[in-house]
Amino acid sequence: MFGNLETLPPDPILGVTAAFRADPDPAKVDLGVGVYRDEAGNTPVPVAVREAERRVLAAQASKTYVGPLGNAEFNERIVELALGGLAATLRERTATIQTVGGCGALRMAAELLHAASPASVVHVSDPTWANHEPLLGNSGIALQRYPYYDPATRGVDFARMLGHIERLPAGAVVLLHGSCHNPTGVDPGPEQWEALAGALERRGVVPFVDLAYQGLGDDLETDVAGLRLLAARLPTLLLAISCSKNFGLYRERTGALAVIAENAATARAIATHQARIGRRMYSMPPDHGAAVAARVLAEPELRRSWQEEIAAMVRRMKALRALLAGRLAARRPDLDFSWLTGQRGMFSLLGLAPAGIRALCAEEHVYVPPDGRINVAGVSDANVDRVADAIVRVLERR
Repeated sequence: MFGNLETLPPDPILGVTAAFRADPDPAKVDLGVGVYRDEAGNTPVPVAVREAERRVLAAQASKTYVGPLGNAEFNERIVELALGGLAATLRERTATIQTVGGCGALRMAAELLHAASPASVVHVSDPTWANHEPLLGNSGIALQRYPYYDPATRGVDFARMLGHIERLPAGAVVLLHGSCHNPTGVDPGPEQWEALAGALERRGVVPFVDLAYQGLGDDLETDVAGLRLLAARLPTLLLAISCSKNFGLYRERTGALAVIAENAATARAIATHQARIGRRMYSMPPDHGAAVAARVLAEPELRRSWQEEIAAMVRRMKALRALLAGRLAARRPDLDFSWLTGQRGMFSLLGLAPAGIRALCAEEHVYVPPDGRINVAGVSDANVDRVADAIVRVLERR
């Protein structure tokens, strides 16, 4: 039956991890997979999350199903974290389902869009996270790209981005990164978010916000200012939420899809379709991660501890950006590396040609994905000189 299947190439990001693990070089560095790392190179579980897990397990008397929509308390609290005071105002117009991670939220949204409007087109940024297009496109929904990143300025190519949106037909969908754009690390500023909201409103275009890194750019509130502006002004919005990075719940696959509809009746209808899609794809979502996140958000001392840990992660990543930029500038004072410190979150694009990216991995043993994205959290005091030397050697081969 399966004899006609060909061996597929590895996932572009997970394949980098596999190559890193197979490399015997003791000085190798992994800047590929998008997980937060501490100074020792570990991906820690926040102390507040560990304590919440203990409390959840101590109180748990059953492991019966939670239902297709998932953990109701989690759904309410995670949307409130994203939308703040707007969550209460928009509650009757919001349909939320717990999903299998942020990836599950993206796919659930694509399936919902395809069910509601099979001719819909989702416009994604150029570049975007490598898994966006497979996750969305495999639902059957059509995809197009919009201009986003300007390699010359290493910033948002906002005039071209806005021009693209201003030409879209009503009902088109635009996927926006809520904060900490992956892979570029550059986000629209406050005035640009205002302009985006106006363009989307005028054109009748639906925003679809992927919120994978709330709290890891500047802080929990600043990182969602653009999202909240859109939610306050637009009649319809899709919001995919991931708890992998900010709660450290990577392997628990904890996320949610919230859809803000034009009215309460439509929201109720959307909820029935969310439940049906979930039931037909995986039946019920796992509860553990959602129960833990809900407990962290519900108990004031755990929430305070969690917020302090996120703030420490942000301080570390900003310090690492400054550290790497400084080491690169010391080696190549003729080049400007200040763009590293102006970006937010875990990711940056090195701007290397494909041959340079291959050389960085194969010859320098510094592993990055094929697009040249680096995970800044993979840099450390112990390896920063190794990384800087490798990048400069590749740059000098051009």
